Amino acid sequence: MRIAVFPGSFDPITIGHESIIKRAVPMFDKIIVAIGKNADKKNFYPIEKRIEWIRLVFSHYPTVEIAEYSGLTIDFCKKVNARFLLRGLRTSADFEFERKVGQINKQLYPEIETIFLLSLPEHTSLSSSIIREIEGLGGDASQFVPLGVVLK
Repeated sequence: MRIAVFPGSFDPITIGHESIIKRAVPMFDKIIVAIGKNADKKNFYPIEKRIEWIRLVFSHYPTVEIAEYSGLTIDFCKKVNARFLLRGLRTSADFEFERKVGQINKQLYPEIETIFLLSLPEHTSLSSSIIREIEGLGGDASQFVPLGVVLK
């Protein structure tokens, strides 16, 4: 079974995340959207809300699952028998960072393959942190999140 893990904080999920996951669905038997819990990081949206949003967005995609995890992403991959780590790339800086992480992950878990999908051009400048900043300053970021996701 081809299982991929797509890790992130998804704080909040963006249309860029949505695009990467939907484009990857035909490639894998299962994609686990894995929400990393970091006790040292203050999240803008509660994890329950983020799970609810991801469930809503992928409700018509039976091969997309949602899970929470803490610790190393690669340990989570081992736990769920994932052989693929899915990552989206917006810029060359993303690539350089993800390449380094992917190479270390390969050393830690030789069975893992990191798969990169390029973001669509219109999503290149989009990030969860930009959405949080817009919302935190009273703006409306609804155009940057999937349909049905209500940030307020």
